[in-house]
Amino acid sequence: MKHSWKNKRVTVMGLGLHGGGVSVARFFVKQGAKVTVTDLRPKSVLKPSLAKLQGLKIEYVLGKHRPEDFIKADLIVQNPGVPSDSRFLKIALEHEVPIENEASIFFSLVPAPIIGITGTKGKSTVTTLVGQILKSHKPKTVVAGNIRTSAMLDVLPQIKKDTPVVLELSSWQLEGLDKHKVSPTYALVTNILSDHMNRYATAQDYYLAKSIIFKYQAANDAVILNYDNAGTRQFSCSAKGQIVWFSLSPLPKANMIGAFVNKDKVVYGNRNKNKSLFNIADVKVPGQHNLANILAAVALTKSIGVPDKNIITTIKKFKGLLSRLEYVATVKKIKFINDTTATSPIATQTGLKAFEKGEKIILIAGGQDKSLDYRSLGREIDRSVMALLLFPGTASQKIRRSVRKAPIYSIKNMRSAVNKAYGLAQPGTTVLLSPASASFNMFKNEFDRGEQFIKAVEDL
Repeated sequence: MKHSWKNKRVTVMGLGLHGGGVSVARFFVKQGAKVTVTDLRPKSVLKPSLAKLQGLKIEYVLGKHRPEDFIKADLIVQNPGVPSDSRFLKIALEHEVPIENEASIFFSLVPAPIIGITGTKGKSTVTTLVGQILKSHKPKTVVAGNIRTSAMLDVLPQIKKDTPVVLELSSWQLEGLDKHKVSPTYALVTNILSDHMNRYATAQDYYLAKSIIFKYQAANDAVILNYDNAGTRQFSCSAKGQIVWFSLSPLPKANMIGAFVNKDKVVYGNRNKNKSLFNIADVKVPGQHNLANILAAVALTKSIGVPDKNIITTIKKFKGLLSRLEYVATVKKIKFINDTTATSPIATQTGLKAFEKGEKIILIAGGQDKSLDYRSLGREIDRSVMALLLFPGTASQKIRRSVRKAPIYSIKNMRSAVNKAYGLAQPGTTVLLSPASASFNMFKNEFDRGEQFIKAVEDL
């Protein structure tokens, strides 16, 4: 990919509201390119992103796409949410216009080795924790990517040859790396579960997209895999770099390298040499899924060579992420928990299992389907939920059909959901927002959904 874009025509397809489109547009303006931003959404919806680009020389085509912006361009940057089968991308390909995404541009320019983290669930938590551990050792560590804190191209000027770079990478971002045959030096896969079936034709396609994170590694690179997950175990068959494992149980072979739980301790094993690092009781974040995330971070940072004291001290302080089983408030002995980033059935199941057996839970869920199976979630709801409140949406219809015992209430918006839950709750009840579905039918995104939940709780 060329590194000089002065006076070249760059079309940014999809501005979005998460910051990636803004970062790309700003980057190419600074490079001296002639930038066109095009998005099917109108100006009124994109207002927050447009405000961040105010004053920059950019042509906007909003509410539509124009064929000429894909024919006459020197580069198309495809942003998240833009389907790969878009007819406008096909027009660009027919006219031999290159198509990149933010990740592929970043990888072509970054001077430092990259630590990449992906997976169906847990990748943001692991990315954040790995970043905090590394920053305690090397303060100039950069954390960016699919995580909301920083867009990749925004942090590029901060990166030197020796700067640790931690990226959360979605399957979509990884697809952009495939054509360039590049993978991170250190690659971690938290797990592979059924998700995004609205984007991928088959589960195998999703699996292959995730595998790009280690596909082009060299023998002296490292891939960190979850031994407890069948999908990531299968990845070990095609990994070229050194394999490092993490598991909630002792690893089955003494010569395996990795982090695991042995009785009440977290242990790191390196070819027959085991060392206990800390007690499980030292971990502040709830749930076995969060313990697995911590093990993943231990396995990765040990592989990089971070001193034990930095790893242990950081983990003992770690309180998890906002919007992931985030404590919001207790109102008249009723606890409110925000798990808005649970956008699949398995994520909501995991959230429900993080609570003590017998705890009274009112679940707020539902939204748009991603072509996923909700039957297992329905069984978990019947086991652990005293009342289910459902937003409108195609996923809600599936959830309703999967639940047999729990009483179900239909709600129209977040305020009515919180008010209804508060009215149903008794002292000692937990009200959990864990939607198990996408947000785009009612909210700007999952974070907007969580923010509306918090605001509604504050207004009780």
